[in-house]
Amino acid sequence: MLYPVLALYGLASTLYLAFFVAPRDGVARAAKATLLLAFLCHMIDIGQRGVHGVHPITSTAEAVSFTAWLIAGGYLLISLRYKLLVVGGFVAPVVLVLLVLARLTPGAEVASPHAALGALGRIHITLSTAGLALFALAAAVACIYLVSEAQLRHKKLGPLQQRGPALATLDAIGHRCITVGFPVFTVAIVTGAIWVARLPHLGMRPEYSVSIATWGAFAALLLARTTAGWQGRRAAWLTLVGFAGLLAVVMIYILRALQHGA
Repeated sequence: MLYPVLALYGLASTLYLAFFVAPRDGVARAAKATLLLAFLCHMIDIGQRGVHGVHPITSTAEAVSFTAWLIAGGYLLISLRYKLLVVGGFVAPVVLVLLVLARLTPGAEVASPHAALGALGRIHITLSTAGLALFALAAAVACIYLVSEAQLRHKKLGPLQQRGPALATLDAIGHRCITVGFPVFTVAIVTGAIWVARLPHLGMRPEYSVSIATWGAFAALLLARTTAGWQGRRAAWLTLVGFAGLLAVVMIYILRALQHGA
């Protein structure tokens, strides 16, 4: 199912980007339907791999693929309530790139042997991917917010203003994604720390420090929103800073898998 999934995500990305150029209802419906079909085929692909013992937590490649699937599913779920077609123009290409990276990454195990993962390891990796997906959605919304807000400040009206949600709606969606994702990521950090402490052969790695710094960035964002009323542009920028930290962690894992697979 790999090539059909890649083709469908690629087509969905093209259609969403075409919507920016020519915002027509037919293009919007085709884009959303194609992304839904890609999501379903991706689910079948994950299921087929699972039947053959290749589960989402068995390797960096599978974890990245699973994260891409969660991002697509999260966007489709949110779009049931909100008209977020413009956000799809960011989500679909990101999912496509993540899936390509996943399939180019050697299937080295996350921990060796796989049995060493244990319950804590499985919980940690599952929650980490879920938290990453939620923060990725928040980052996509933040990008749309910043672009739309900048256009409004410069009095340039485009598809984002004509077909996109209001700035207040984008801000609320981003905040909700972070509010849900933060406790998930917090538990992932805690279970990961306990898991690593039980594996003496794993020393301190750079991704651990980056993950904690990322957690601190999102914690600071939630605290600033609650105590200082941070919203809008400042919240969007801090969201992107936190997500950049998560991307750094993902790239560290991918580069390590490439090194070991070389």
